[in-house]
Amino acid sequence: MTSVDQRKLLLTTFIRQIWDDGEADAADGYIAETYTIHHDPGDPWEGRTLDRSGFKDRVRESRAAFPDQRFDIQGLFAEGDSVVMTWLWNGTHRGDLAGFPATGRLIHMSGATVYMFDSEDRLTGHWQITDRLGVLQQLQRPLPYVHLRSPGVRD
Repeated sequence: MTSVDQRKLLLTTFIRQIWDDGEADAADGYIAETYTIHHDPGDPWEGRTLDRSGFKDRVRESRAAFPDQRFDIQGLFAEGDSVVMTWLWNGTHRGDLAGFPATGRLIHMSGATVYMFDSEDRLTGHWQITDRLGVLQQLQRPLPYVHLRSPGVRD
């Protein structure tokens, strides 16, 4: 297996175990000593460099609002020391998120993330774009109006 194939497999396993299944403590097996969020507009950690403990805290806090979240990987593309992952995401809004109390709604999002690897195939950071506006719109939309009538009553 080539290094490119190994990194794609490693990234897929990382996404499943850490982000989908919420096994934050397993991050030690994937993350370098430090992990930098180079670009991720709207993410409270954008521009920060985290140690492994900080990365685990980020996973726990990020998943708290959507504990059943799942990534559907659409594509993996490698260049140099990076793997780009395009993805679809969904999760049920069960906890507070940026001032929005839990709605119980299934929320959808899409994005692309460039993950950087070191020479030991550990993740050192990412550069990401996502549809956070779409998430906010889904959280703000009014609940469907249901008109309840008693039998025999006209509007």
